[in-house]
Amino acid sequence: MSKSKRLLDLMMTVNRKRKFTVKELAEEFGVSSRTILRDLQELGELGVPLYSEVGPHGGYQVLNERILPPIAFTEEEAVAIFFASHALRHYKYLPFKEESVAALQKFYHYMSGDVRDRIDEMKHRIDFVTPARQAEFPYLAILLEAATGQKVLQIDYETKGKRMERAIQPIGIYASSGLWYCPAYCFLRGGIRVFRCDRMHAVKVDTAGLAPLDLRHVHLGNREAYSHFQQGAEQEERKEPGQEADERPGRVPTNGKEQSRLHIELTQEGVQACEAELWSASLLHIREDGTGWLGGQVPRNDLRFFARFVIGLCNEAEVQEPPELAGRVRELLAGMLARYK
Repeated sequence: MSKSKRLLDLMMTVNRKRKFTVKELAEEFGVSSRTILRDLQELGELGVPLYSEVGPHGGYQVLNERILPPIAFTEEEAVAIFFASHALRHYKYLPFKEESVAALQKFYHYMSGDVRDRIDEMKHRIDFVTPARQAEFPYLAILLEAATGQKVLQIDYETKGKRMERAIQPIGIYASSGLWYCPAYCFLRGGIRVFRCDRMHAVKVDTAGLAPLDLRHVHLGNREAYSHFQQGAEQEERKEPGQEADERPGRVPTNGKEQSRLHIELTQEGVQACEAELWSASLLHIREDGTGWLGGQVPRNDLRFFARFVIGLCNEAEVQEPPELAGRVRELLAGMLARYK
């Protein structure tokens, strides 16, 4: 085996192993311990973060920030990955902001000149627009870590002008219209809530000893499990632009709250507008011709939200049920018309 191939295989091996000894590697690669020591020294000079421990139980281990082995990309794959990362530049806050910038710089630096020229031309021809926000989101990393590690957090949260302590177990984080949100199990409310991340004034790991729930199968990519677990959750925390915090529609509750049967007919344009709303997934029904309707049981206190939403759709939506919702739409429209007399 050539030295270059041995070094490449050795890099992949030490990245795969969490801890190893020189003797183990020498036996695996069929070389002397002295050769392995020289190879490990070269890997360290190349940037592989190795840590050595002396003693009878010592050896080598790779630090948490491990170096990934080389991966070959086609030109099209390289361009696609570059722009996937480039699309995040509009977000001032990311859970991995510095790392994404560093990765993008490395990716660009090691590309051939003609590929860099192609990317430079494409930078001004493609964009992923995100609204600019003044809000700050300093706790995204700890929220994401808690979601993946099944940890309980204590947050200082502000809603409706009031601040209070909450114990939550994050499910994940997501960005929408330039804002970051965190669906999480709220131990105070006993159900899943959607928290605005910019309303968190402080976030820390819980020290009160609250036992975390098993939410491994409840995540943003598993909507079925997410929806099932969310039954009974009065989602009051997410604030859409221009709406009060308690106006976001929720799932069908099982806690005795009064319900209304919702039916809003939608044109094709109305369906497309609803598809852009994350909350509409459980209520939106689409016909083969592209038209559809919003239908299902909803809490009566969500009708104010739906009235405002229907007005925003103009002639692309028509309320059929409940009559109270149609009445709220008329009241809002009358109030708007009164302003322009």
